[in-house]
Amino acid sequence: MNPRITDVRATAPYRVELWFTDGSHGQVDLAPWIQEARGVFAALQDAAFFAQVLVDREAGTIVWPNGADLDPDILFEAAQITRTVAGE
Repeated sequence: MNPRITDVRATAPYRVELWFTDGSHGQVDLAPWIQEARGVFAALQDAAFFAQVLVDREAGTIVWPNGADLDPDILFEAAQITRTVAGE
């Protein structure tokens, strides 16, 4: 099991910066998953709605007010890690 998400910040349309339980953080471009999305993910195409992203601490992943969420393992694998805590 990969680390879970502890914090999130929307940095641009379809991009998030994520912080993980192992001390690392990175950027993920969600555009490939959102631009043509339907159903619950279609709402994320609106930049203002996308920016409402939050961390679901119980699940260790990111969610939006309409219930859309993404697998934290997939997000960790997709993240372009930019830093890790010393010793890891």
